[in-house]
Amino acid sequence: MAPGSKAPALSVVKGQLLIVAATFFWGISAVFARFLFRDRAIPPLHLVELRILLALPLLVAWIAWRNPEALRPPREDWPQFVILGALGVAAIQGSYYYSISVLGVGLSILIQYLAPALIVGFEMLRGVRPRPVTLAALAIAVLGTVLLVGSFTPAGGHIRLYQWIIGFSSAVTFAFYIVYSKRMIGKHPPERVLLYSFLVAGTIWMIVTPPWRIVAAGYPREVWAGFGVMAIISVALPFVCFNAGLRLLPAARAGILAMLEPVVAIVGSAIALGEGLAPRQWMGAVLVLLASGLAARRND
Repeated sequence: MAPGSKAPALSVVKGQLLIVAATFFWGISAVFARFLFRDRAIPPLHLVELRILLALPLLVAWIAWRNPEALRPPREDWPQFVILGALGVAAIQGSYYYSISVLGVGLSILIQYLAPALIVGFEMLRGVRPRPVTLAALAIAVLGTVLLVGSFTPAGGHIRLYQWIIGFSSAVTFAFYIVYSKRMIGKHPPERVLLYSFLVAGTIWMIVTPPWRIVAAGYPREVWAGFGVMAIISVALPFVCFNAGLRLLPAARAGILAMLEPVVAIVGSAIALGEGLAPRQWMGAVLVLLASGLAARRND
């Protein structure tokens, strides 16, 4: 082993484990969100807003303990933080959960996880030649995700053009979030990027739906407890892990590893919600795991 090569290799492994941890939390939160939508009739945009607002104090406390310097507001890059918070965080949350409400969970996940293909295409336009193993992993992951989601029947019957556009925008915004976050993390601590982008997103959603309207809905205590759980498992924990992992990995590799989320979500639905898996879905899960293994190979 060449001198100095051990530390970079360990950093790559750490980055991969952080991305996998993020996808685990996202997958579990998708199952819990499905429960809230199906069994508690929670409007998607209420969940989108509250999970961000309730997560912000947790993020502030965690950053104050881990890296207080990251709490300092950025002086020169506020426009970039606004762009990331608006076109990245807020747009991802709104488009994805709205897509779930009209297209169904399976199809929404499939559409969103076209993002890694968009990232690879963007890098190719910039003149970056993806490695053959990256292209192979991407193709296998997309095929596996198609098999995983099973039925493509929309949740709400006839779907209008603008609803399809919103659904596909979740893939575009997720790809944008990964690429733009990677750029921002090169200039700022991951904690600062996370905190201020979510602060922007939370402000946007408070304008769209004022918090007092949500309070006036009269949700019982157990539903508010559910909102708190979602703040932890769908925002605080996964985004902390994802941003930290993204600092250590190329954007395309991080995006492919993130495609483990549909596996966790669909297997979790089978276990927790009694939604069994068809044989082709098990095959899809195996393919996504294979693709993640290929993406995790060190080829630098």
